[in-house]
Amino acid sequence: MLKEKDNQLSIYSILYDKIPENHTLKLLRDEVDFSFINKMLEKTYCKEYGRPAKEPELMVKILVLQKLYDLSDEKVIENCSLNLAYMYFLGINPEDDLPHPSLLTKFRKSRLEGNLTIDEIIIEIINQCIEKGILQKVSGITIDSTHTEANTKKYRPERVMKQLAKKIFKTVKEENGEIPSEINQEIPDYKEIENHDEARKTMKSYLEETVSKVEELVELEKAPETKALVNNAKEILADPKFIEQRGVRSIVDQEARIGYKSKNDPFFGYKTEFMMTTEDRIITAVHTGNGAYVDGTKFDELLELTKKTRIKIPEVYGDKAYFKKPILDKISELKAKAYIPVSEAAYRIDEERFSYNKDSDEWFCSQGNKTIKKKHYIRKCGKETYNYYFDREQCRNCPMREVCITGKTVGKVLGIGINTPEFYEYSQQQKSEGFKEKYKKRACQEGKNGEMKNFHGLDRAKWYGLKSMGLQAKLTALAVNLKRIAAILSSKRRIISKHLSFLLISMVKSTIYRKFI
Repeated sequence: MLKEKDNQLSIYSILYDKIPENHTLKLLRDEVDFSFINKMLEKTYCKEYGRPAKEPELMVKILVLQKLYDLSDEKVIENCSLNLAYMYFLGINPEDDLPHPSLLTKFRKSRLEGNLTIDEIIIEIINQCIEKGILQKVSGITIDSTHTEANTKKYRPERVMKQLAKKIFKTVKEENGEIPSEINQEIPDYKEIENHDEARKTMKSYLEETVSKVEELVELEKAPETKALVNNAKEILADPKFIEQRGVRSIVDQEARIGYKSKNDPFFGYKTEFMMTTEDRIITAVHTGNGAYVDGTKFDELLELTKKTRIKIPEVYGDKAYFKKPILDKISELKAKAYIPVSEAAYRIDEERFSYNKDSDEWFCSQGNKTIKKKHYIRKCGKETYNYYFDREQCRNCPMREVCITGKTVGKVLGIGINTPEFYEYSQQQKSEGFKEKYKKRACQEGKNGEMKNFHGLDRAKWYGLKSMGLQAKLTALAVNLKRIAAILSSKRRIISKHLSFLLISMVKSTIYRKFI
């Protein structure tokens, strides 16, 4: 159960006066109210029974410190017992007891596992700072994703199947007392098979036979761990991506996947997508997917979370991966301006040869010929296209005919995607100097990604699985947000201090001048 928070200061609290006024943690403690966390999580605790629990506010603050300074569970508790600034931020007295490091793991899993709680904390803190005038109420937003390496190695499918077989044998022995003699425990040596495809087929056949025998000879209802392992093995083998090396690559972390930082630069792990303000560089929403996650898939969800911060959004920035019709339409619904470069995958018009007039809905070629009609087609795959037809007579006598037209076709037919006319307008807007100058704002996203990976541990997963990775990413976002808020507060205090110093000097000079007169 939750106990009443003790606000009584001890005689040792005077030591907090030694903390500099502009220290990050002192600024945060003085300006940001974290008490809402207790109310947010009070329903997850029993009100009347059990030992008094550590306050959720305290636990979340410890997790923030852990991410802020990239510490382990043991190290953050050790530092909290020694560092005055840490104690002041936590709101405890120097002699107070701190939770055991193992309690941090329990708190993360039992109270924060859903991850939505961290989203709510991020939103509430941003709202507080907007109301106090610390953060700007109107700001553009930028979106990007960054990769995180899994906390395990990736293995070939044949190695994964060997590990699964070994784990099944070990679990059967522990739960059943012995392994039935009918089960073949001689795992094939796939390394001796030169052909990798053949090695995978051999290992797959062996594992399928092993699973079948275990189901036949072991009472799985009395062996729950064996049953779970068998079902897990069947699920992995049933995935066609597994043998193609695009599925499970580690039995320790089965949700990590292969992704690509660039065309020839793969990684094994997860991708985290952030939405962030361009003015104050505050993260408003976070989503984590496996390494194969496609950028922009959760754009709507991230935007809805950002809206809850009550920030007005006049502009949206992104890279080419976000140049998609649904995303552009969503931005248009916001009545915001999209600063997203055209993607060659979505828009393939050679603008040196063709131009478009949206008012007349006509395409023009570089030789002055124009389209005279268009037809709408729906292919068998469901994809919609337009065919624009140029005037035959002009094409017949055109000097570029041999370059432009192949085969027996008389007039040029321009086949385009259904969204190409609209994308043409975006393409023209992006050639302006104004667009290029504005787009420079997106660079703040790259800096934030680097900060989280280089200084706050987001370069590598701390735990296993998608939920744990999502929690790590959101706690990191919360920590860097608080760090940024402290920096803004410190900057504003310096400006105020300079103004006061200037006024004081002016008053002194004025007094001296009047005295001499």
